[in-house]
Parts: sequence; structure tokens; C-alpha cells
Amino acid sequence: MVQLEELVLKAANQVDVNEVVRLAQKLVQIESGIQSCYPGPGEAPVVEFLERYLQQHGFRTQVQDVAPGRPNLIADIGSGPGGIILEGHADVVTPGDLSAWEIPPYEGRIVGGKLYGRGSCDMKGGLAAAIVAASTIKKVLGEPKKTLRLCIPCDEEGLMTGIKAFVKAGYADGFAGAVICEPEENEICLWQKGAMRVRLEFKGRMAHGAMPYAGANPIPSAARFVAKLGELQADLQKESEHRHLGQPWITPTVFQASAGEGQVNVIPDRVTLFLDIRTNPDQDHREIEQGLRERLAASLEEGVAAGLEVFEDRPATETAAREPIVKATEKALSLLGMPLCYGGVPGATDGTYLWAWANLPIVTIGPGGRRMPHQVNEFVEIDELVASARLYTAICALMLVREE
Repeated sequence: MVQLEELVLKAANQVDVNEVVRLAQKLVQIESGIQSCYPGPGEAPVVEFLERYLQQHGFRTQVQDVAPGRPNLIADIGSGPGGIILEGHADVVTPGDLSAWEIPPYEGRIVGGKLYGRGSCDMKGGLAAAIVAASTIKKVLGEPKKTLRLCIPCDEEGLMTGIKAFVKAGYADGFAGAVICEPEENEICLWQKGAMRVRLEFKGRMAHGAMPYAGANPIPSAARFVAKLGELQADLQKESEHRHLGQPWITPTVFQASAGEGQVNVIPDRVTLFLDIRTNPDQDHREIEQGLRERLAASLEEGVAAGLEVFEDRPATETAAREPIVKATEKALSLLGMPLCYGGVPGATDGTYLWAWANLPIVTIGPGGRRMPHQVNEFVEIDELVASARLYTAICALMLVREE
């Protein structure tokens, strides 16, 4: 045991601090956003850069094409079952209004011990820490008898098509656990919320605004339904409050209704509504959907019809404390003198599908403030970034040399 602890500390202490910062800064400078409202370049530029970088550091790499311009990158050292996956997505969200940024979002400027830029926190900082940790393991252990795999998927910020393709192709098979390197203030997160994405279409009949009786206005029905969501949310919150995840939420995020720009005197024929629902592990998504449908039926006025579709359904996750990946994370934190704090992930991550589809135990832990993602003037603390790189190195060493 003493020899193992010495090996773990030796590996963690060999992390190249300057390389962690340099790599994180470089990744921020490579724009990799893609959204329908913001036609960015996608993840391909990041993957092209990192594929060369990892090959130069002795990794075996594979590129998995998920969609045009949207690849996954997979990089391995070692071989054999029972190893570990370090996961970090390559995409970022839109920067939004550029004039709101005090520092340009892709400059990667370091000020006052913080790296600023879109993706610095969510999650190119954590990705850089994972890559340098894996490179450090390569230096210390060479080719371990268990596989260390870097999973760098696309589209985490969308419908998670990258990690879904990764799991479906069998790339998560044979591993003992995965670390999801998301910004969680280096807390051990064994729980993460589930998510339901819901689309509703209310259909009425167009008419002149001066003669509403000649048509069927879908807006009041949609508004009545939105008002009823507060009742359903209150019921869900009464039945569930998790000590690390808090309460469930039903959030309307899109409400679109118009007969066309400037047509203020025309009743539209449809309303489109989207909901973002976040749940706890003890809640049944089918029951929630039924509650939505009951309230929808009670909201419709004469002449208005509606349809409801749950187009994305992500379960809440919970990893058992007995799993080797959890024990390794706790041990690594203890050896490095870092606090053992437990927390929960307020949103879903790529880990959802590693846990639900691949039956892989996951721990979500990484650098950055939990509330920082998707904000303007995003940043990550350099000290936290370096601490995460050392932590990931220690976790990997413990997982790769452990006895079954």
C-alpha cells in the first residue's frame, strides 16, 4: 500500500503545470461552437489539433465521424479490461452578444490567476487537465495493463449525439469506470439530474384580430397550459428534494407564436412551446409526462388542438459509493490533501449515457464554478485547473494499478 501511494504521488507531482495552462489556453482559442442560431465551425478544428497533439505524446487515436464536421476523438494508452475513461466534450455554446464580453471570448487571456474565454470552464479547462493527466500517466507507467481511454465527444451541448455514438459503437465496453471532467468545483458528484426535453404544438385557425370569433386563437390555450405547469412543478417538488441535487424544475424555454413579422392584426394558427424539465433519481418520467398531458387536455379552448412530444429523455444517475472509481477518487483527494466534498450535478452530462446505456459507474468532478458555464466573461481558476490535472493523474494511477 505504501508503494502504491508513493507511485500515485510521484505521478501527480510530475504533472507539467505550464503545459496544463498552455493547452487549456490553446483549446479556448480554437472556436468550436455550433448552434442553429450561431453557425460556428463545430468540433473538427479541436479534434484535428488534439489528434496531432496526442499522437505526438504516444497515444493511439481514432476519429469517429458522428455528423458532417462533428467528430469524436478517442485516444488510448495501455490495453486490457478494467481500465478507466476520462471524458470531456469538445463543443462550446455560443458566446452570445460579443459586446457584453470584457475580454474577447476566444482570446484565451490570463488575468489575475484566471483563464478567460468561452469554454474555459465548460469544459476545455477540464479537458486540458484530463489530457495532461493521461500524458503524465504515459510517462510514469508507460503502457499499463489496463486501458486508459480519453473520450472527447462532440455535441454535448445539444442532443449528445457524440456520446450516444461512442456508446453504441462499443467504445465504453470493458471499463471499470469513467471520470466526467465537468466543472463541479472539484467536488465528488455521484448524482446528476435527469432531463426531459418536451415540444408542444398548439394548432388553431387564422383570423383577423378584429374578428377573433372567426378563428381559433391558440395563444390563450398555450398560456393557460404554461400557467398550469406551476401546479405540476409544486407537486413534484413536494414529493422530491435531493440533498445534493435540490428540487426538480419545469422550465418553459421557448414560446413562439406569430402569423409573420409585423402581423399584429392577425391571429396565428399555431404556437410552439418547449419545456426543459429537470428531475431527481426517485422520479418517474412517465408519470411526469402523464401529468403534462392531463394539464394540456384541460387547457384547450374550442377549436384548438395540441400535440406533445418528449423528444429527449435522460435519466437521473446515481453511482454507488462502493464502486472502484468512487474509492479511487476519494483516495486520490485524500493523498493530495484536497477536501473531500460531495455534490450533485444540476444538469445532465455525457456521463448520463455512459451510466444508462453502458452501465458504467461514473464520477463527475472537475475545475470551475458550477454556475459559471454559459455565462459571458466565463473563466476558470488556474490553481483549480492544475489541481484537477493532478487529481485525474492520481485517480488514473490508482485505477490502472489496482488489483481486481
